[in-house]
Amino acid sequence: MKFPPYILLILATILWGGNFVIGRAVTGEIPPFTLAFLRWCLAFLVFFPLAFKHAKRDWPKFKGHWKIVLVLALTGVAAFNTLVYIGVYSTTSINASLMNSTTPIFIYILSFIFLKERLSRNQMIGTAISLLGVTFILSGGSLESLQQFTFNKGDLIVIVAVFCWSIYSLLVKQYADRLPGFSTFLVSIAIGALMLLPFAIYEHITLDSPIIWSVKTIGAVFYVGILASIVAFLSWNYGVIQIGANRASIYLNFIPFFSAIFATVFIGEQLKLAQVIGGLAVIGGVILTNRN
Repeated sequence: MKFPPYILLILATILWGGNFVIGRAVTGEIPPFTLAFLRWCLAFLVFFPLAFKHAKRDWPKFKGHWKIVLVLALTGVAAFNTLVYIGVYSTTSINASLMNSTTPIFIYILSFIFLKERLSRNQMIGTAISLLGVTFILSGGSLESLQQFTFNKGDLIVIVAVFCWSIYSLLVKQYADRLPGFSTFLVSIAIGALMLLPFAIYEHITLDSPIIWSVKTIGAVFYVGILASIVAFLSWNYGVIQIGANRASIYLNFIPFFSAIFATVFIGEQLKLAQVIGGLAVIGGVILTNRN
């Protein structure tokens, strides 16, 4: 059965929106490095039968671009979600998902700096609007916070996570013709999980009670490892194949929308005016940058 592309793309954003809320919901019950490590171990086990033949066939390509594969594993697998899980210890899942919406803006900035790509007028204006929106969210709409530069530590960590994801996304775009996405994802998962292993072991050694096993924590691992990783990834890729990356990218703006719904319904977060205003500015800026 073939699903319409908009169904697949919306499903992916629903699952990714839930990822931020899950990370927030299990803070204090499962440490961030351990959650990220278990997530990718489970994702590898599920994805391996689907992608192993592709990875075996494409192995010479990985050997020829091993440095890029390592960076992809570091930024997209090991760093991004781990930093998000660390960040939501100190900030809300709504803020984290709003920060994630700035990914296209960071990609434009990185493309301008490192690839010397020219920015259009709409891209420059949209970038400025989105960055103003981020600043508004970070400061909570408080002029005093801006003057004293007293931003939430968790928000800043999530910004670093988004920067890592932007590097990953830019490299995926640049090497799409040399590194096939399906098999590269499997290899990146394996390498990223190995990168996370020593940190997860360190958490286990240094924390008295590294994991509080319960239905909630087990469910969280299965959610992030299968739904937010494999199902969302495959849904997104098949959706992009049908309508193209540019048209699909606008659907990413649904992530904070679904995250806000889940956060308010399931974990009792409150949507604040500063988040609404800043979020609208971020999303409006992203939409503007995608206009010709």
